[in-house]
Amino acid sequence: MVKIFIDTCVWLDIAKTSKGEQTLNLLLSFIDEEEVSLILPEIFFSEFERNKDRVIADAGKSLSSQFKKVKEMVSRHGSDSIKTDLLSHLDDIDKKIPTMSGAAFNTIARIEQLARHAEVITVTDEIKLRATQRAIEKKAPFHLSKNSIGDAIIIECYNDYKARNSPQEFGLIFVTHNVSDFSLKNGNQKQPHEDLIDIFDSPNSQYFISLPEALNSINPNLVEEIQYENDWDFGFRNLSEVLYAQNELEQKVWYNRHKNREYLIKKGKIKLINREDFKIASSQLTIIKDIWEGALASAKKVEEQYGVENLTLTDFEWGMINGKLSALRWVLGDEWDNLDT
Repeated sequence: MVKIFIDTCVWLDIAKTSKGEQTLNLLLSFIDEEEVSLILPEIFFSEFERNKDRVIADAGKSLSSQFKKVKEMVSRHGSDSIKTDLLSHLDDIDKKIPTMSGAAFNTIARIEQLARHAEVITVTDEIKLRATQRAIEKKAPFHLSKNSIGDAIIIECYNDYKARNSPQEFGLIFVTHNVSDFSLKNGNQKQPHEDLIDIFDSPNSQYFISLPEALNSINPNLVEEIQYENDWDFGFRNLSEVLYAQNELEQKVWYNRHKNREYLIKKGKIKLINREDFKIASSQLTIIKDIWEGALASAKKVEEQYGVENLTLTDFEWGMINGKLSALRWVLGDEWDNLDT
């Protein structure tokens, strides 16, 4: 038996896509076969409740926005012989997009039902104290310039459970998608951060950034059997997932550039001007006031959607985000290094 501790961000990502539903089905099969059991920190329930409505709304809204881009691409570049029929089929699919929010709602309901049967780790004062000590010592997840107390409590819940069950008669696995806080900095993201090495110091305590990979490490034969029975695999992602990721990366790249401009405005290197004072020759050193006000409002929306704590990144991490955006755009037909926002 392996006890598996799944970070809140993984559950939220599962709810976002159809591929996530497949992963959830795989996890349920492992639980039914008594290969794994779930442990969750008490903080999971408040975090999941706080974010689930946004995930449901985004599931339909983001896909609808990206779907319009697909139809525009077909209109501009599609062959005349198939364009009419293809656009007709796309219109039919477009009408079904609202059901994507319904699918996310159903997946979230399944996750909540699963969570109710999990073993819950109580967040004690001792756990809070150790999480705070990480902040004082600037140890992961406090190695970045942001408030990571929630993430610190999560990893300390896992560490507390491990300590209370040592020597263990079962394996423990920690799964997260939050590689910026928990993974090795500037290295293999599948490895835990150097400040967390002592937590994952034996085969009985393992770190993963992919739930399917974690389950495969437990019983690859069961994974293969379920894949065969359900005729699915972990191969290519579908177009909606690629477009969803591209949209998120695009917003984050824009936000980073916006914050850089904000810094230059505060330093006086870029000046805010009235629209009638605009001159093309000095356009790189000026921004029209009403345009800047609109940019501030847009930045606020990005912060509300992703959280300021998830937009405070190192230069290396911003470089990774820019590279990911360039790669996805290349896959979708753009030239390399197109980072326009």
